[in-house]
Amino acid sequence: MISLAGRDILHSWGKFVFTGFGLGLLIGVTLVMAGVYRGMVDDGQALLDNSGADLWVVQQDTLGPYAESSSLPDDAWRQVRALPGVARAAGVTYFTMQVRQGSRDVRAMVVGTAADDGAGTPGWPPTLVAGRQITRGHYEAVADVAGGFRLGDVLGIRRHRYEVVGLTRRMVSSSGDPMVFIPLKDAQQAQFLRDNDAIHANRRRTAANPAFNRPGVPGLLDAIDASQATSTSVNAVLVRLAPGANAEATARAIERGTLLTVHTRAAMQDILVSKLIATSAKQIGMFLAILAIVSAAIVAFIIYTLTMDKIREIAVLKLIGTKNRTIAAMILQQALALGLIGFAVGKISATWSAPVFPKYVLLIPQDSVLGFFAVMAICAAASVVAIRMALRVDPAEAIGG
Repeated sequence: MISLAGRDILHSWGKFVFTGFGLGLLIGVTLVMAGVYRGMVDDGQALLDNSGADLWVVQQDTLGPYAESSSLPDDAWRQVRALPGVARAAGVTYFTMQVRQGSRDVRAMVVGTAADDGAGTPGWPPTLVAGRQITRGHYEAVADVAGGFRLGDVLGIRRHRYEVVGLTRRMVSSSGDPMVFIPLKDAQQAQFLRDNDAIHANRRRTAANPAFNRPGVPGLLDAIDASQATSTSVNAVLVRLAPGANAEATARAIERGTLLTVHTRAAMQDILVSKLIATSAKQIGMFLAILAIVSAAIVAFIIYTLTMDKIREIAVLKLIGTKNRTIAAMILQQALALGLIGFAVGKISATWSAPVFPKYVLLIPQDSVLGFFAVMAICAAASVVAIRMALRVDPAEAIGG
């Protein structure tokens, strides 16, 4: 009966192959969508791994620097560093912006890192693929290759220019944007301080306010300008635990000592996966369900059409005594063969197209295995309609036709 199914496939091979190719493209899209979700989770994991932190100290009652705004005094790390269980502590800033590189703009997460006081300082990129770490206090940058940056490139961040002296790989934000590391003071100026035009405009508004435009109070406007020009903050303090220190106990001790909120690694991972990408995960799940339904409909339609084209042949088989289970097996084999062709095309197309996507697509073997069995199950279920129709064929049709 395998030969009979094969002969029937060869008889209508054009329709069968083109249908398998179309089904394969749908399967390829499905695998890529699953890979996009895996890539988003891996981006979040890479963000945590590359930070070099065990604890994240953030503004009270906030979810941290990656999920929402957080602002701390830039010297908060000193108080944190003095607490037991803390080996290292460093302030860091994160903000996303369009970084200018030549004639193009690249959306990137700019990271302000404190002065390096030795290997393993939290916030610094742990490894480089080319170049060196930042050694000067200003105007040097380490950038990720995902942004298309090269050594020696000059990047425009706000009003200043930065030379790329080092390159990293897989240093990205939770949304997949490449990271650009610059000295903390430069990052604070870019994120928190106002430019000259804004300061002058604010000075004019302040001078027009009678509450501040009072004779006998010399230097009041200058004091306001100085306050605006020197107020700096960090988004978080990254903490590296001392050997043997308990993360939960140290986090609670920091909260009691600083009145700030502290997130452990497990809590931060939950924030990234359960909150930042939760909506995207639901959307991807809906797309996967829709693609599965469409794939089942295509397989059911083509198998039903192929079965309708050989109604007389099925009647002849019944007339000569062929059992129903043999006819059903023939139709099922054709559906599974269609699914096998589709999965092969889909796997090849997904593997080929994944590097082309702007988002990181992570294709893992487990998803391919699950996808294969899902495709076979869908094809088997889709063949039921054609099998039921074939089993109702009257053997007399072989004579009447």
